[in-house]
Amino acid sequence: MSNSPKARPVRIAVIIPALDEEAAIGLVVREVPTDLASEVLVVDNGSTDGTAEAARAAGARVIHEPRRGYGTACLAGVLAVRDADVLVFLDGDRSDDPAEMPAVLRPILDGGADLVIGSRVPVEDGALTRHQSLGNRLVISMVRLLYGLRLSDIGSFRAIRAEVLRDLRMQHKTYGWPVEMVVKAARKGYRVVNVPVNYRKRIGRSKVAGTLKGSLLAGYHLLFTTLRYAWRS
Repeated sequence: MSNSPKARPVRIAVIIPALDEEAAIGLVVREVPTDLASEVLVVDNGSTDGTAEAARAAGARVIHEPRRGYGTACLAGVLAVRDADVLVFLDGDRSDDPAEMPAVLRPILDGGADLVIGSRVPVEDGALTRHQSLGNRLVISMVRLLYGLRLSDIGSFRAIRAEVLRDLRMQHKTYGWPVEMVVKAARKGYRVVNVPVNYRKRIGRSKVAGTLKGSLLAGYHLLFTTLRYAWRS
């Protein structure tokens, strides 16, 4: 995919699922590089605070998806995109740094990858919890064993060619969405790479890593999804 002046400009849509992120979402939207993103969509996943209003005030187009679930919110954003060649996903809690978008996009724009995943490098104490790190190592070990894909992280900050995402026919409604994308892309022979990105301590309490129940539930979905597609025809 070319991003040269002679070619049609590559249209990049940024999708940010958010649930009760009023304190952070405006900062996240404003940090998205305006010279890269053709549109920024915040998917309000049933927030009870002012997430939608803060996102809209910061310049995002807000999509309402009341059916809870990380994957459900991501898919709602995908379906709402008007026209894009590349889709970027990042979290609405400001742990991901939108300023890293050039690094995440570069392998795709240079024609060397179909899916790029930001490999999180903590830059603040507490950015990654111990159980997050342990769970991530377990999942990437399984992905390597079952799919032959060598990765250092499976984080939420990622970029993917729009036509590739359509081909993957994503289905997972909750926390398994990120790993579903990876394993389906690997099975179909798409090029999946990691690039290092700074990772900050989130604003507010995490719905996943902030509670034992959330961590266990997320871990279950990640592991189950990794195994689910390993032997499917």
